Amino acid sequence: MKIRTITTGISFQSLQDREKIKQAAEFNQQAQIVFEKQGYEVQTTRIATNSWEEYLQDLSKIEIINEIQIIEQLCQSLNISFFNIGYASKPESISIIPDINKNTSIIYCSSKIGNRETGINFENARESAKAIKRVSQETENGYGNFRFCVWANCQPGIPFFPTAYHRGDTSFAIGLELGDLVMQAFSQEKNLIAAEENLQSLLELELNKVAVIAEKISDKFGIAYTGIDTSLAPSLNKKNSIAFAYEQLMSGKFGASGTLTISGMLTRVLKNVSVKICGYSGLMLPVCEDVGLATRANEQTYDITNLLLYSAVCGCGLDTVPIPGDITIEKIADLLIDMATLAIKLDKPLSARLFPIPNKKAGEMTTFNSPYLVDCKIFTVN
Repeated sequence: MKIRTITTGISFQSLQDREKIKQAAEFNQQAQIVFEKQGYEVQTTRIATNSWEEYLQDLSKIEIINEIQIIEQLCQSLNISFFNIGYASKPESISIIPDINKNTSIIYCSSKIGNRETGINFENARESAKAIKRVSQETENGYGNFRFCVWANCQPGIPFFPTAYHRGDTSFAIGLELGDLVMQAFSQEKNLIAAEENLQSLLELELNKVAVIAEKISDKFGIAYTGIDTSLAPSLNKKNSIAFAYEQLMSGKFGASGTLTISGMLTRVLKNVSVKICGYSGLMLPVCEDVGLATRANEQTYDITNLLLYSAVCGCGLDTVPIPGDITIEKIADLLIDMATLAIKLDKPLSARLFPIPNKKAGEMTTFNSPYLVDCKIFTVN
């Protein structure tokens, strides 16, 4: 088990609060040292703020981009590689996101298209679809969409990017990579009930160890600890693939009958570990971030409709899904609205990180050339 991220959340009232970035970076560094001394690999540390609309209000588009570039330069001087400026919730703000994306390299952000209280914001959904399309056209191989997602019903404190945003006093949360534990639990037991019990026991043991260390860090540095996002962050290691772990319990391949049942079981376990949990705390199925998911996508054992179906009982929605470059804005918006409908109807956090691939059609391969993504065939969108 690896620690995927230590994510510290800070709130800006204005741009004069930039000193908080340095403080958060120093805290992340100290927290990483503590975990590493206990034998854990910490893959990344990250910082997320409240919505950038709150601290960049009343500025022109050019001023907003300039200020965000100044933030990025400060982050780079502090060796910060992952910085999230939170979400946009207005169409005019969402329309600026492609310009922010094009003019930065480590800045992540998101857009909000609905929640349980207000329902779906269809104007935001369409503007978000336009942003996804623009980002795909203005960045190499459409890769800029790695740093942008669209969400519905997501709460503050998710440690995973790009959905992460913050509210309130400074605090931190932990995101883990748990594929190895799932593979271990499922390979030892071929019976679904026994596998669930085995996984529950493994997670109880390992996550409580992490929680104890996190609480000590919180006490030592006086920074609130909000919990562990127990989501199964993906692995580029074939041995720890989520999809291949499923297949330990299935007679067929990921996407065949039984996939939905296992998805539901995994989420049940992840939400019932006796530690303080936060964020999604569900099953992630990010197509291009997991070797097994990409492999089965190439074999077309599942499609986008399947991923939405699995989101009903698990997951974080549609994540790192490559789609044809010539897809219309209307079709992208329809996918976003489907995702938001599920999130609101089921009162769960869901997001969509879609990759229209310029000049490529369904069935062709992506060519990301990224250390974070696995190439796979582009999905058909009906």
